[in-house]
Amino acid sequence: MALNDLIPWSRDHNQTPARRQDDDNPVMSLQRDLNRVFEDFRGRFDSPFGGDMRADGPRTDVSETDDAMLVSVDLPGLDDKDVEVNVTEDMLTIRGSREDKSEKDGFTSQSRRSFQRMIPVPAGVDSGKVEAEFKRGVLTVTLPKTEESKARVKRIDVKSG
Repeated sequence: MALNDLIPWSRDHNQTPARRQDDDNPVMSLQRDLNRVFEDFRGRFDSPFGGDMRADGPRTDVSETDDAMLVSVDLPGLDDKDVEVNVTEDMLTIRGSREDKSEKDGFTSQSRRSFQRMIPVPAGVDSGKVEAEFKRGVLTVTLPKTEESKARVKRIDVKSG
């Protein structure tokens, strides 16, 4: 294999190498990993709310306990009045917006940035008892499970073999 075969822009565009060859090639694997690192790094600067939010929305963690489903959303720079939370039987919707306004040398600059995150709600969540708390730039939504759905859970013992 020649060195020019390793440089993507030097290849003949009509002749595409088989994917299997790229998977076996450690240099191509390294190239893909480096591309991924740079894309992730670039994505931090494209985000509308600064380094803690991606262009596709804020960082969101979804977890589950025995009693509830928990959704945590990082919303740096926003206040509770900037955030709207809605829930239906099958969807949790979180919206937020921020308006930036600055004046310099007699000129006013104004921009509005917003996001919307929609998270499917599983069956067995009591949508009438959902609670949301906003503290230190983190929104935490608690979606409690119904008593019926808690009763349907059966723990299975795992045996070693």
